[in-house]
Amino acid sequence: MAHTAMSGNGTTDGDDPLQTAVWRLRSRACWADAAALLRPVTAAASLQRASLLVERCLYTEQGWAEAEDALRTAEALAHSDDERGAAACERGQLAYAATLHGVRDRADEARAALGRAAALIPPGAPGRALLDFRRGLLAENLARSPQAARAAYRRAHAGATAHADPLLLSFTWRHLAGLALRDGELAEARHGFAESLRIREELGYLVGTAPALASLADAETEPEASRLREEATRLFRLLGGVPTWLSRQLTPPAPDAATA
Repeated sequence: MAHTAMSGNGTTDGDDPLQTAVWRLRSRACWADAAALLRPVTAAASLQRASLLVERCLYTEQGWAEAEDALRTAEALAHSDDERGAAACERGQLAYAATLHGVRDRADEARAALGRAAALIPPGAPGRALLDFRRGLLAENLARSPQAARAAYRRAHAGATAHADPLLLSFTWRHLAGLALRDGELAEARHGFAESLRIREELGYLVGTAPALASLADAETEPEASRLREEATRLFRLLGGVPTWLSRQLTPPAPDAATA
């Protein structure tokens, strides 16, 4: 089974020391260092390496060429349907990230790649939950279809639960909570954001903790909201301004002219 960008490998006692080292670097926003530990000579290693570098693009808006090169290697080494499906899933995620960050409009490529992945990864397979989550991201952020996104996130949430993938669960909790917040369901949003934060803190997923804190702050009242946002800002600065997109969420709105 390929190591996907949401995989929790290396997060529990008894894991392979290599996976533990990769996880520790990845969780601290050191994706290039983590990728350097992996020799892309097998399909599994090349897919994991590609997924790390694709994730770096999403979080830092940098490293696009390196991710493309790693992905081409992974695609060349993929032979089984599972491996080809996992590579297509990463291809879709890279195209999604490039579109989301305004590097280049690759929305059609993202949809086509995730469609190929869906044809190769059967329902119920371990990689299907991640694929469903990424299809939810496309629906929410590119197609602007919250209903389709919610359905995809729920499928991903069920799959992550079935396959005991706590890191992916932290993402599905957070994105389902975001949709609930948009609909004004504050109690549901707080619960989802709190679950996402709890899981990330337990796993030591430092690079994902600041976004989780900031999201929970958006659903809380004062003074708790300010406390959470201050903690998110501290972690954001500690990691050198990663993820880059979080700066917009942490920047307080400009004072209204009538109240300044």
